[in-house]
Formats: sequence, C-alpha cells, structure tokens
Amino acid sequence: MKHRLWVITLLLILFFLAHIIGLIVSMHYGIDEALPLGIERPQIDPETSYVALFLVLLFATGIALFLLHFRLFFIWRFWFLISIFLTLLISFNVFFSSFLAFLFAGILALWRIFKPNPYVHNFTELFIYGALAAIFVPLLNILSISVLLILISVYDYIAVRKTTHMVKLAQSQGEAKVFAGLLIPYDKNVAILGGGDIGFPLLFSAVVMNTFDLALLDWRAYIIPFCAGLLLLALFIKGEKKKYYPAMPYISLGCFLGLGILLFFI
Repeated sequence: MKHRLWVITLLLILFFLAHIIGLIVSMHYGIDEALPLGIERPQIDPETSYVALFLVLLFATGIALFLLHFRLFFIWRFWFLISIFLTLLISFNVFFSSFLAFLFAGILALWRIFKPNPYVHNFTELFIYGALAAIFVPLLNILSISVLLILISVYDYIAVRKTTHMVKLAQSQGEAKVFAGLLIPYDKNVAILGGGDIGFPLLFSAVVMNTFDLALLDWRAYIIPFCAGLLLLALFIKGEKKKYYPAMPYISLGCFLGLGILLFFI
C-alpha cells in the first residue's frame, strides 16, 4: 500500500469533493454564461480541441520545467499566484457576490503562496478545477475529451516511467513550495495527487453531463467520478511507498468504465 489507510481515505475524499464542487461550478456557467472579469474562453472547434489543449499542456509543462530547472522560483510563484487567484475568482463567483469572490480569492491566493500550509493549500485545490471546467468544457465533446484522456494517459506514463521529467517537476515544485495538486503530509512523508489527476476526470464528467443533460442531483452523474475514484484506490493499494506512479492511465480507465456503465442507464 502506497500510503497509510487514513491518508488514502482523505485523498479520495478530497478528490471527490473537488469533483463535486467542480461539477457545480461547471454546470453554473454552462455553455454561454459569462466568466468574471471578462475572461474569454478560447474559440476552438470541439471536434479537434484535444489537439490544441494537449499542445498547450506540453507547452506549459515545458515552461514549468525551464523555470524550475533554472530555479526561477519567483517567476513560478508569481505565475501560480495569478493562476490561483483567477481560478478561485471564477469558482467563488458561483457561491458569493462578485465583491466577496474577489476578496476571498485574493486573500487565499496570497496566503497559499506566501504562508503555505496544508489546510489552505488543499482548500483552494477544491475550487481550482471547477474554474478550469467552466472554461474548457464548452470546448469539448465526448470524442475530443476521450481522445484527450488517452493522450494524457500515454504522456503521463512516458513522463513518469520513461523520461521521469514529471517526477523531477513534482520534486522541484516541492522545493519551490508551490505544488499543483492535493498534498497531505504525514509521518515525515507527503502524499500527493497531481492537479491533472483531478482536473482531467472532472472535464470528462462535466462533458458527459452536458451531453446527456444530467442534473447535479441525478445519481447517474456520479457514476464516472465513483469509477475513477475506484481505480485510483486500486493504484494506491497496489503502489509501493516512495515510488512515483502515473495515475492518469488508471483514472482514465475508470472514466471509460464509468461511461460504459452510465450508458446502460441512459
């Protein structure tokens, strides 16, 4: 088992919470609802959007590796500060007035960057991915998000098992004290779950909900996150301590399994 049972349980609870909050945020904005501060969604064809999004991911990873390799931590932290603020603002705007959303997003973004602790870190993580879903779900359909999951899974495997640059990226983020994803310290160890491992299955769930017009209170909407979490649990149980594993192949398999089960109830 990769971590203690209580740590795995907490990671899975946070994974599901981020997923549920993300679906709430994504469904609030829908296809046409304007984003705060005049933020615009990219104008790309949903049929081929996976190409652009995958290339953006590769580019962003390259920039991150460059900044962290040359220890340009101040640029990395500034980039993170802006990203966290904007994503929190989009998500908080669903639950609070515009003024309070702006205020809370600013305070928590600054707190996370300059006075990091696990509580603020993980709390903000719960709301970040819903904003990303609000931006990108309208650009995707089931085919494009499925292809994107496959590409990400292959890339994740190569980046962790072959080139190992994703491992180095995670370690460098820890050194910079700014990590994208869930983070639970325990017994002089740290359990992590990368941001992509949360964000991509959320995109898949939200696209499926839009496609089949599922409501937030419809139990069928949670088949996919349940199956994704189940496969993630299998990885944690199978995994060994102090080893890095590519989680996206397992999570993607869970997403496709969940979609297959969902189709029986549509």
